[in-house]
Amino acid sequence: MTFSLGPKATSAGYRLAAFDTVGSTNTEAMARARGGERGPTWFVTTEQTSGRGRRQRAWVAPRGNLASSVLEVMDVTPAVAATMGFAFGLAHAAALQRVSVEANLRLAGSDRLNYLLKWPNDVMVRGQKLCGLLVEAEAMTYGGLAVVAGIGTNIVAAPEGTPTPATSLYALGVHVSAEELFAAQSDAWVEFRGIWDNGRGFDEIRKAWLERAFGVGERVAIKVGTGTVEGTFDTIDETGCLIVRTAEGKRTPITAGEVYFGTVASVGAA
Repeated sequence: MTFSLGPKATSAGYRLAAFDTVGSTNTEAMARARGGERGPTWFVTTEQTSGRGRRQRAWVAPRGNLASSVLEVMDVTPAVAATMGFAFGLAHAAALQRVSVEANLRLAGSDRLNYLLKWPNDVMVRGQKLCGLLVEAEAMTYGGLAVVAGIGTNIVAAPEGTPTPATSLYALGVHVSAEELFAAQSDAWVEFRGIWDNGRGFDEIRKAWLERAFGVGERVAIKVGTGTVEGTFDTIDETGCLIVRTAEGKRTPITAGEVYFGTVASVGAA
């Protein structure tokens, strides 16, 4: 199969740059933006050799997995651009649910697949990491802010030995190709991009995100610099910060950090 945009994405004017293999779809998208590309354009591959996650961690997508990034140039502040990641995560979770219909028909009750969003950038299923998301922004010399939202999805294989166990769609019994998932993702993004509306619709996005949030009400530990904040994951605020309620009842906003839930929180806090 070859990559193609979904019908909604095509109608909305998105373009597509597909690669047999590429170092990083995010890097390629931002390089194109610096060269004058204004988007909206998707960059996609089934083999990424030097991708990056948060904090410059390597994110390699072996052949058959999906690495996809969307480039949008807009007139927003970096703080507003950061909230786009919540809409992007919702779009991908919605696409995953759509391609998992057949698998869920075979499953009963609590075994059904439900894709949840872990602050700030992961898609989880059955307590395991399925996807990692990265949003980057850079002011362009020709005007506007180039925002690139990228996500890597474990379709045929998942890394081993990660702090949070990882899984793949294949291991979950979802038999879908990278090309099929991407078409669903590109259409879902049109929907959630419209709701987000350059940040104006973040209140609605925030509510929808909290309905899919992983770990709300659970014990959490966040490594922030050289320290650790521990407590209960309370909510996210109107700017997208994670709110932790400490044992003393204080509500502490977290803008960035390494997040560990449940039993993993004990490891993260150590």
